Amino acid sequence: MSIETEHVQCLIIGSGPAGYTAAIYAARADLKPVMYTGIVPGGQLTQTTDVENFPGYPTGIMGPEMMEDFRKQAERFGTQIRFGHIDKVDFSGPKHSVVVDGIKTITADTVIIATGASAKWLGLPSEQKYNGFGVSACAVCDGFFFKGQDVAIVGAGDTAAEEATYLAKLCNKVHMLVRRDEFRASKTMVHRVLNTPNIEIHYNSETKEILGDGLNVTGIEILNNKTSEVSIIPVSGFFVAIGHNPNTEIFKDWLDMDETGYLITEPDSTKTNIEGVFACGDAQDKLWRQAVTAAGTGCMAALEAERYLAAKEHAESEVQATIA
Repeated sequence: MSIETEHVQCLIIGSGPAGYTAAIYAARADLKPVMYTGIVPGGQLTQTTDVENFPGYPTGIMGPEMMEDFRKQAERFGTQIRFGHIDKVDFSGPKHSVVVDGIKTITADTVIIATGASAKWLGLPSEQKYNGFGVSACAVCDGFFFKGQDVAIVGAGDTAAEEATYLAKLCNKVHMLVRRDEFRASKTMVHRVLNTPNIEIHYNSETKEILGDGLNVTGIEILNNKTSEVSIIPVSGFFVAIGHNPNTEIFKDWLDMDETGYLITEPDSTKTNIEGVFACGDAQDKLWRQAVTAAGTGCMAALEAERYLAAKEHAESEVQATIA
């Protein structure tokens, strides 16, 4: 069976705020972008309820609705949005090549990677049941909804420590669950946590169950893995801060990435180590991981792709002029 082949100027892999913003800018620059959404069109925000910190939505908006607005805007300017999964990439030649769902090859002058990252979860069924209804993987995104309430956060690294201190400014009390008898976070962050009076640390503690009333979180059941004591803590919010996995495995043989898989780009740029390949959003941002910062880097990627193509066209014109 022969595989269908198609060539495009600008291929965008992944959707979400970064991908859709890149699509808007690329389409307006007449790059005629083609986007493959991946298996979760719209990315992590499609699994989020209220979004209140993205500019332009004064009364807030539901995550899926916001991503639908992004999609419509990208399509309005001519982006071809297709549901599909990239199985394989080949960045060895002047034309970048990818295989879609094992049945189609796309070659592209430029590729914008916006595959995002996925939060690590504990793996509890109740965690997914109450995801968006008290369970969250982003304190900065959702902490405001628990203002004045008691919450819990699980994690022991710098991110968990930072999010715990952030929550402590908003919430009545923060229960911090640390699996071992010590933190993995830097000494500075640990010091900050220990000196925040409304953070209570539960060492050697694991989450057995997230409790709820069928609609929202009402508490957590925790196990002390040294004493085997089980206890219940009433909380209305449960934050998971055990890290993220960037969705970049498919690029590991081609693009530079750090030890955890985040794509490495040039300073103040979305350029990767391969000419014509750009990375934006949570696939290359392990620090901020916000929708608005992802959108910003999506804009950067599209503008850099446009400039790359313009420079390439100019260079080719000069060569032709010299030959003539």
